[in-house]
Amino acid sequence: MSEPSKACCTIPPIVASGYVPKGQYQTISGLKTYCTSAANPRGSILFIFDIFGYFPQTLQGADILAHSGNMAVYMPDWFDDQPADLSWYPADNAEKGAALKRFFAEKGDLSSTVARAQEWRRGAPTASNGSWGVVGLCWGGKVAALLAGPGTEFACAAMAHPAMVEPADAEAVQVPFAVLASRDEDAEVVRRFGEALKGRKIVETFADQVHGWMGARGDLGEERCKEEFERGYRILVEFFGENLV
Repeated sequence: MSEPSKACCTIPPIVASGYVPKGQYQTISGLKTYCTSAANPRGSILFIFDIFGYFPQTLQGADILAHSGNMAVYMPDWFDDQPADLSWYPADNAEKGAALKRFFAEKGDLSSTVARAQEWRRGAPTASNGSWGVVGLCWGGKVAALLAGPGTEFACAAMAHPAMVEPADAEAVQVPFAVLASRDEDAEVVRRFGEALKGRKIVETFADQVHGWMGARGDLGEERCKEEFERGYRILVEFFGENLV
């Protein structure tokens, strides 16, 4: 516990606007990938962004996991520079609902993304200990849960403000798993998901935060959101530090 705790104490101040990412983009396994890493990473993390793609908040989160957690973090672009439009959410009219439905059918198909993620990881560089974790936001959280099932190549997995939460996915999880839910997920479904996890787990609801606070929808100019953004990533730094060994 000592190493993760020391790492999480070094999380830098959260930047509310004008964030400058610490990593760079490379092509890995045929996909544009944001890569950010500590000098001598202890493990590797596949970070699956939400449907809105490369937002400053999400890139900042990846940098925290890398540099405060002493990890190598990789964030592939599953959407080929065509992410969903932030204005589509919440889908409070027919036009937005149709746009999101079309996006999920064309770009966000779960089964194909899981297969692409498995293929991507096999072609990616690996840190010295060879261990991989995976974390996903929103839609990416669902992908992370599916990647943690039977035959998984990941040592641990996590999801924040997850979409499409299903307790059946938790029953299939084979590795330590963390769930950071927002006020907008169905509390009863999240509870059942947590109960269905068989191994080491963290299940916590950030009761005053919106769906997306650790990603593209996080309003880091609002003090409470900024505090909970930092706390969420602290939890993840500790979780991966304890389970990627």
